[in-house]
Amino acid sequence: MRSSAIIVCLALVTTMANAQPRPYTPELSCAAVRGIVARQGAVVLATSPNAYERVFLDSGACQGEVTSAPAFEPTLDDPNCFAGYRCKQRNNDGTGTK
Repeated sequence: MRSSAIIVCLALVTTMANAQPRPYTPELSCAAVRGIVARQGAVVLATSPNAYERVFLDSGACQGEVTSAPAFEPTLDDPNCFAGYRCKQRNNDGTGTK
């Protein structure tokens, strides 16, 4: 019975950690956003009430069919704050097959 209670407590702690709100960039300074990305290495930032983006500290975080691109986010003091890098689909130059 005691081990069941421990498992339930661990599940609640994990759920609460996953439910943390995303940093809302329009309410933060550019330095604060950059600091969050630097500390966490990768973070999902809310850029408006309905939009969010995963931002990475390192441009090498994107692999496979995606490549890195600068992530400029709106902040309290800079509407185009360089926060780190985001992953985006590689451009198709039209020479590939469908």
